[in-house]
Amino acid sequence: MPYALKQRTRKGREELFDPARHKWVLQTPEELVRQTFLLFLLNVQNIPLSHISIEKAIQVNGLTKRYDLVVFDPDGNPWIVVECKAPHVKLTQEVVEQAGRYNKTLRAPILGVTNGAEHIFFKIDYETEKISIL
Repeated sequence: MPYALKQRTRKGREELFDPARHKWVLQTPEELVRQTFLLFLLNVQNIPLSHISIEKAIQVNGLTKRYDLVVFDPDGNPWIVVECKAPHVKLTQEVVEQAGRYNKTLRAPILGVTNGAEHIFFKIDYETEKISIL
């Protein structure tokens, strides 16, 4: 059964239902990008919801940070790390480096950034230290 974007207005606030977190969240431009990408993973890439995690805390260089979206492989290892930005945010080197800092902890072989209109993904080979654009 395909997932769909669920929206509502509650107490004057626009909200989206996040099926990964099982709750309604404030609809911000970045959240809309995150939820749209989540639906792409679920409906187009057929990745099981149980393999996707959204906005969880991780330790990065001794600081607590929150990643946007991580897809785990069937063995439970991070496979894809995605940093989501609002549509008006350009995907700069700084944005890619932010995702890269999160991935130093997670060590996923695929790293991506998206603002909904533009998507940049990289494959990382940790043995050869080679990074290639997908």
